[in-house]
Amino acid sequence: MPHTFKRLWLIPSVWFVVISGGIATDAMAEEMVAENTVPPMPQTIEDSPFASEREAVIWRQDELKELERLLRQLRFDLVNNQDARGAAPRLVMLQERATQAHFLPAFIVGTHGRGSDARPEIWEEWEDFAEGFTDLEQKVETLVDAAEQEDYRAATQAFSDVGLSCKSCHRAYRYN
Repeated sequence: MPHTFKRLWLIPSVWFVVISGGIATDAMAEEMVAENTVPPMPQTIEDSPFASEREAVIWRQDELKELERLLRQLRFDLVNNQDARGAAPRLVMLQERATQAHFLPAFIVGTHGRGSDARPEIWEEWEDFAEGFTDLEQKVETLVDAAEQEDYRAATQAFSDVGLSCKSCHRAYRYN
């Protein structure tokens, strides 16, 4: 995914949202964030940062696998070794990647079926699907807070909650 696109979604003050033929102002972007507005569903490849639908599918599959590897490493750091300082760079990566902004642009309408693990319910239930990423973001924040406080019992619980968040979404929206 192009680096600049991620930054547009991650930093509300630089969002460029076309509203009524114009560009959203900072105040409009802040209002969207305050209202917890779900990012729009990419309808076509032109609505995304990808060159093709296949590229989007491969990217999201690779990114989700990388997220799973990152979580395994963090489990080792925080739960097994109780090493919050060693986990810090990976926690930053987790916060950047486990977000709506990072993943939703790759879920272009119709990119399910052959070669994809995605169920069509993603697009039928877009707001619920997107809410799963909001839930994940909150669980990750709790994990980060526990790690920063070096509260390994809370980190272990938060890890469990992150895993449950992932699993609930997979059960509803992914073919196994």
